[in-house]
Amino acid sequence: MSAPRTTGFHHVAYACRDAEATRHFYADLMGMPLVHTEVKHEGDGFFRHLFFDTGDGSCIAFFEVSGMGEAPDYSTQISTGNGLPVWVNHVAFGADQDSTEAVRQRMTDEGIVPFMELDHGWCISLYYMDPNGIMVEMCRDTTGFAVDPKEATARVTSTETTDHTTFVAPMDMAGLRGFDMLPVAKEVG
Repeated sequence: MSAPRTTGFHHVAYACRDAEATRHFYADLMGMPLVHTEVKHEGDGFFRHLFFDTGDGSCIAFFEVSGMGEAPDYSTQISTGNGLPVWVNHVAFGADQDSTEAVRQRMTDEGIVPFMELDHGWCISLYYMDPNGIMVEMCRDTTGFAVDPKEATARVTSTETTDHTTFVAPMDMAGLRGFDMLPVAKEVG
């Protein structure tokens, strides 16, 4: 057992509907080993809790639930499922050129295309959709962003444009893997 984590993220957890599809995406394609799985039964229901090591001992985790009080039509899509564009809520993993290209090759071999690739000025990001409708980003720092708490705080109320992101590769709708880019309007009855 490694030393206990006392700072930073230990894990971040999301919902999934298919534990095996999620395992395949994160372990086999993203290269993050599945390091722990827990199963708990409660009455007639159960959950599975999967933990994938992101490379530094911190984890991204997923709950597959059945009969635990969830709505039958619950959405695992953390952005469009909550009425937001697909890119708003996402998870970004630190990467270098080699790890980014290794993920790109494994995804290509699986027939999965990236949704987009962006140059943010301070990093280059390659985006994919996981099987749960969650956007994942391979974030490769170039210069990194300037750490300036005073300026960052001043911009909290500003609407001045400071993001000059450009496309390295344009959006490819096939990269959405069947998920919507924008939330679907619900009928008001």
